[in-house]
Amino acid sequence: MDTIAPERSEAELQKTEKAIADCVADFYGKARKDDLLGPVFNAAVDDWDVHLRVVANFWSHVILKTDRYKGHPYVVHVHQPIEPQHFPRWLALFEESARKFLSPAEADIALGKARHMAESFKAGLFPFRDKDGNPAKHPG
Repeated sequence: MDTIAPERSEAELQKTEKAIADCVADFYGKARKDDLLGPVFNAAVDDWDVHLRVVANFWSHVILKTDRYKGHPYVVHVHQPIEPQHFPRWLALFEESARKFLSPAEADIALGKARHMAESFKAGLFPFRDKDGNPAKHPG
């Protein structure tokens, strides 16, 4: 396993990798059926097996410092029909799955990264405020 987490045994690494894969599968199982998130994910993802593997590799990189994920998540999401109201729901569903499958310390790492990503994505996707002070894609 490609990792810079040598303090974990191979068995511990495999257990964590399985927990990450289970967390990702659980999250997307809920998100795909969700009234708010489902339409976005189902329209964007053509091959769910590939998508789940890529996302599991991303979280493995975050939690275990593996080197299987080389991409930049923002670039993949910038052209999706994401709206500000999607972020709280995404975080809530992800937190449920993370707390269910990951150890408390691993869940904290993943949730810290997820919250940071949500704030970064919102800043990039909605850099302006509308007349009511809500996030907006254009000045207003």
